Amino acid sequence: MRAFSYERATSPEGAAQAAAGIEGAKFIAGGTNLLDLMKLEIETPTYLIDVNGLGLDTIEDTADGGLRIGALVRNTDLAAHARVRRDYGVLTRALVAGASGQLRNKATTAGNLLQRTRCPYFYDTNMPCNKRNRGSGCAALEGVSRSLGIIGTSEHCIATHPSDMAVAMRALDAVVETVDAEGTRRSIPLEDFHVLPGETPDVETSLNASEVITAVTLPAPIGGRHVYHKVRDRASYAFALVSVAAVVQPDGTGRVALGGVAPKPWRRKAAEEAMPNGAAAVMARLLEGADPTEHNAYKVTLAERTLGAVLARAQE
Repeated sequence: MRAFSYERATSPEGAAQAAAGIEGAKFIAGGTNLLDLMKLEIETPTYLIDVNGLGLDTIEDTADGGLRIGALVRNTDLAAHARVRRDYGVLTRALVAGASGQLRNKATTAGNLLQRTRCPYFYDTNMPCNKRNRGSGCAALEGVSRSLGIIGTSEHCIATHPSDMAVAMRALDAVVETVDAEGTRRSIPLEDFHVLPGETPDVETSLNASEVITAVTLPAPIGGRHVYHKVRDRASYAFALVSVAAVVQPDGTGRVALGGVAPKPWRRKAAEEAMPNGAAAVMARLLEGADPTEHNAYKVTLAERTLGAVLARAQE
């Protein structure tokens, strides 16, 4: 690990101002992803800004009946919160499916959204990777790509986004709140928060360099049956090959988002119109334009079967 400087921020605006004034600055909270990347010298920040003291660790009701989740709320606390369990069950289920209990005790809401891909070629610094070094190439395109993306990818990157929590939040129409060094606040729908790789795979979100996440808001609950199903290679501490977050209403309508298949939580609202017609009809629209490799083409069938199992469970 390379040497770096460190400071503790005392306000969100102050944290943003510190980052704006220092090239190579990074925010750190739980550090469950960033510290691993620093040890491997994939991330080499010159300055770490500790945001743990900003007080962004509360969960509050909103005026419209929704929920405002502070950026520093730990995953364990969010999963166990009474309103989340009652009204946003798909979120609790997704959080519990992710990582381990020890990591959930440290990992934060904002950090979970910002975690970087677990593509093996991204982690292998001997291999070319456009996420690490734009223009160096993508070793995954000619390598073993069994765990990687089938849709929303590009000729420059086929990595997937690893978060379980983000998939559930995408199904719930979450909105990310931020503040920058000038004190300007933004509300970014999660649909627009993560960006597709295109020609710039190293750009993963719509955040500005100094922008700080302050909260994530969920709209008023929509009821229905909440299901999160994750298919992985082993029963614990493994990232999704395919995951499905679904909210299914009694009449068969609802919402569905996929994980493990794209560079961002994957949802197409037009596909949800087909939910009463079954999983095959939904997937025909949801994965339209998919471009799998020879190693991960199985994910198309796996996604359809996983959604089929989710819909059957929701109707029990």
